[in-house]
Amino acid sequence: MTAALLSLTLAFGLITGQFAPQQGASEPLAPELEVRVQKLGKTLRCAVCQGLSVSDSPSSMARAQLDMVRELVSEGKSDQEVIEFFVSRYGEWVLLEPKAEGFNWFVWLGPVALLMVGGFVIWRQVQQGPPAQVPATPATPATPSEPTPGTSSAADDADPYLQAVRRELER
Repeated sequence: MTAALLSLTLAFGLITGQFAPQQGASEPLAPELEVRVQKLGKTLRCAVCQGLSVSDSPSSMARAQLDMVRELVSEGKSDQEVIEFFVSRYGEWVLLEPKAEGFNWFVWLGPVALLMVGGFVIWRQVQQGPPAQVPATPATPATPSEPTPGTSSAADDADPYLQAVRRELER
């Protein structure tokens, strides 16, 4: 029942054109201006996809934003004026690369600082060398009635793993 309903919904959506690819409403400009539009579109974030630029996003919102860039470029606005228009409208979030000023310095310098701290920690570990080995303590014979801690019993002597560990500790 659910599969049939889903199939009918998808078929209806395809027939009515709801799932058709979005086309840009405006015509491309002259080649040199269109290159500039695409370059500006690569610097602006899509409001829907959030990880894609306006030029790369297939959403209708991105197409509308790219059309606005195209319109502003055709009006003769400079690249900086187009970017300022979008920043004033959507905030600095719309830029794919934040400006390196104020709090944004943490975005730019944070990875470098983390690499430096990690390199320092690795350098310190290399300088210290391998961890010091604890010398083995000689086993003292125990009385059969009461074994002392750190000594072996008859059951422990039969265990090959414990024997191998003891041989390694005696080295």
